[in-house]
Amino acid sequence: MPTYRAPLTDIQFLLRNVFRAEELFAEMPDTAEVTDDLITAIVEEAGKIAEGLLSPINQSGDQEGCHYTDGVVTTPKGFKEAYTAYAEGGWAGLTGDVNYGGQGMPKMLSALIEEMSFAANSSFALYTILNTGAALTLSHHGSEQLKALYLPKMYKGTWSGTMCLTEPHAGTDLGMIKTRAVPNADDTYSISGTKIFITAGDHDLTENIIHLVLAKLPDAPAGPRGISLFLVPKILVDEAGELTGEANNVRCGSIEHKMGIKASATCVMNFDGAKGFLLGELNQGLSHMFTMMNYERLSMGLQGNGLADSSYQIASSYAKERVQGRAPSSERQSGQIADPIIVHPDVRRMLLTMRANILAGRALSLYAASQLDISRFHPNEAKRKQAEQLVALLIPVQKAYCTDRGFEACVLGQQVLGGHGYVAEWGLEQNVRDARIAQIYEGANGVQALDLMGRKTVRVNGDLLKVLFLEMDEFVASQQQISAMQPFLQKLTQCRELLIGATDNVIAGAADNPDEIGAASYAYMELMGLTLYCFMWQRILAAAYAAGESTTDSADYYDGLIKTGTFFMNRLLPRSQSLAEEITSGASSLMAMSAEQF
Repeated sequence: MPTYRAPLTDIQFLLRNVFRAEELFAEMPDTAEVTDDLITAIVEEAGKIAEGLLSPINQSGDQEGCHYTDGVVTTPKGFKEAYTAYAEGGWAGLTGDVNYGGQGMPKMLSALIEEMSFAANSSFALYTILNTGAALTLSHHGSEQLKALYLPKMYKGTWSGTMCLTEPHAGTDLGMIKTRAVPNADDTYSISGTKIFITAGDHDLTENIIHLVLAKLPDAPAGPRGISLFLVPKILVDEAGELTGEANNVRCGSIEHKMGIKASATCVMNFDGAKGFLLGELNQGLSHMFTMMNYERLSMGLQGNGLADSSYQIASSYAKERVQGRAPSSERQSGQIADPIIVHPDVRRMLLTMRANILAGRALSLYAASQLDISRFHPNEAKRKQAEQLVALLIPVQKAYCTDRGFEACVLGQQVLGGHGYVAEWGLEQNVRDARIAQIYEGANGVQALDLMGRKTVRVNGDLLKVLFLEMDEFVASQQQISAMQPFLQKLTQCRELLIGATDNVIAGAADNPDEIGAASYAYMELMGLTLYCFMWQRILAAAYAAGESTTDSADYYDGLIKTGTFFMNRLLPRSQSLAEEITSGASSLMAMSAEQF
């Protein structure tokens, strides 16, 4: 069985040296008490939970999967006990509203905890993030009465939450949903319809499940403008916030049999006149749900990072122990018939690719999380607005690029192990299966790319990109006197210029041919992702040089960071040139064939 180890050294370095989290939190009254000491205590405890509670039931959960019997879903052995321990530790309410029993911690902190949970046990982590997201949406858009009734139990972890969007005929195009909400005389609604692919739609981990459901009133406007959001509990709740024991008309019709995340219940949910309560305003359901979606999409990128790190740990350990072949240089072990495969350049290529992308992906996730925190907590309105703009730009890239690189890392780790990577006991084949879904759910990566290229770039004439460039300019200005950084800064400038040229090219082309947006979108997302990874590595390298100059402690660690960053700049970043060329080649070759020719 593989043994997961929480990457606490990397985490603490990013929080303290790269993002200076304590200083950021001190700027915001609601997070001012989140000091380095508190951060360290929480992260270390979360690491223990990931290592000791979640990782041991990961493979067994995958092998057993969830069970469905007569409309009732049960989770694999050990999951209920683990969830109870997780809830009793206060983790379900970590970022929750303090007015209803939450702890009010920033997303930067919970993001790292999510990554560790996904690395240790992705199926288990999904139950936790769905509850967090549902509670967040309720806290933003629910009435005071609904918040008082439901949030305390959701933060306590005795109740959990879901989001119910997708229907058999309506996935990405939610404007097509058929689920109906009929008003009742008591200001409730009768919700009827079928939802599919509902993560944690039913299970035995909590006493109640609170569904957030998208539906339309009979006279609602057509399309997405007619969607409203409703809270629909599995078991009805009385005015004191206690269970009545009366089941609502919500039933799990079946669970999916999936490639991976098998211990996560993916349900078909049937609502048959179930009692629902309006969240927010009528016909604003889609915008209300996006309160949750930005956080959930960030979580998917964290799943990619986490599983990549788990795979890297297995592969790097294996490469240092597996003896096979002779070193091509003087590193041969005298008296041995073969050398560890870590000496071979191609094995190092795979491991360094994994490590470079994991560190950059973790940094990008923290960067996006920091902007979510600023947009939520900062007292300065201008800074909140700028953070909101950055969130809009960063989230689709972080979700898509981190999950793509995460899946790639899992496959590379499998390749390092060779035949052993294909065998279940090593854990890498499960990581490959579990990581694959992150590229699909919460908006498939192609949809994220189209959102980035269309709504976030062409539609606003590149204005959001200018906000990001201001951040880059501020950083570059701060490094002008650091000689060691100059070669790296030059590479950032080159990558940035490629991105500007590609952006201008697509905006100009789209004016005459709207197909140019979709034709360029995926390569553009990857170019943006690569540019952001470059920016993150600039910040990591600057912090590593500064830390190395100020102390001799951990010198080998900082040296390893610098060498990894140099590898990224020299071996991974050059792909930006081919991506820029792909984007500027236009839509003509993509759209030339007729449908019948496929």
